[in-house]
Amino acid sequence: MSRPDCIGLHPQAKAVLAEMAMLPDRFVPGSNAFDLDATRAHAQSRAGGGEAVSHVEDVDAAGVSCRLFRPHPVAPVVLYLHGGGWALGSIEEAEPLCRAIANESGWAVLSVGYRLAPEHPYPAALEDVERVVAWLERGGGRLQLDPSRVALAGDSAGANLAAAVAIRARDRGHLVFCLQALLCPALDLLDEGAERSEHANGFGLDRETIRWHLECYAPVAADRELADVSPLRAKTLTDLPPALIVTAEYDPLRAQGEAYARRLADAGVPVVATRYLGMIHSFLDVARFDAARTVVDQLSNALRRVNA
Repeated sequence: MSRPDCIGLHPQAKAVLAEMAMLPDRFVPGSNAFDLDATRAHAQSRAGGGEAVSHVEDVDAAGVSCRLFRPHPVAPVVLYLHGGGWALGSIEEAEPLCRAIANESGWAVLSVGYRLAPEHPYPAALEDVERVVAWLERGGGRLQLDPSRVALAGDSAGANLAAAVAIRARDRGHLVFCLQALLCPALDLLDEGAERSEHANGFGLDRETIRWHLECYAPVAADRELADVSPLRAKTLTDLPPALIVTAEYDPLRAQGEAYARRLADAGVPVVATRYLGMIHSFLDVARFDAARTVVDQLSNALRRVNA
């Protein structure tokens, strides 16, 4: 990955991209030397931490491993779906962000450890999230959660899953979610538009990396046309939950998120869309980016409005 010389990049983004450029090829998806097991182990070794939350518990949600962050008893709950291109990422890596959201919003955050590709391609991850939703509706294992107020949130591939789950719930006539927060979302697995081309190399999410992840998650090319996989291609976005959509200026997926926001607005869905200037796709790391804390504040404010 070549390092871009772009005057508009925030210094924190430049520093992270410089580190990413130094990664060995075995940690770069899409490279000939890529080692999936080694990359997962390396990420796990650096994961975890974050601010203290009053209650943290590992949960078996109908067979799906989750981690609950609850700031106080009897809280509404955000289902958080981590990123990582459907093949990487974990509840441990999402933990600092989830802890911050729980403390700032007052909502419980249930981070979902859905199955990963390529071992478990589409629709395994979607099925896992929906299994957790059904478990919550049955009482959430008596974990003092409020199943009448459930929000969806996720970043990157997790935001893709959140959008798809919301569409599937609507299509079943089951309008259970009060908010969908899509952070740097991947919403069209067939897209090869101008943003993908302009930021195709050197911005932390290179063309070959994206292609590798897509082929892992949806190896059957025809599946990528489905709304379950590419929510931006859904025939209609009416009657979906209110949305918060966050994009980053130097993210090759930026145009997808912003196009989705426009379509939601055109369909009459309340939506707030914010582009974070100078940022890259991976800026939701609260330990590395000041802007990530602003996203936490923005999402927490949206949740508090739901809760009012």
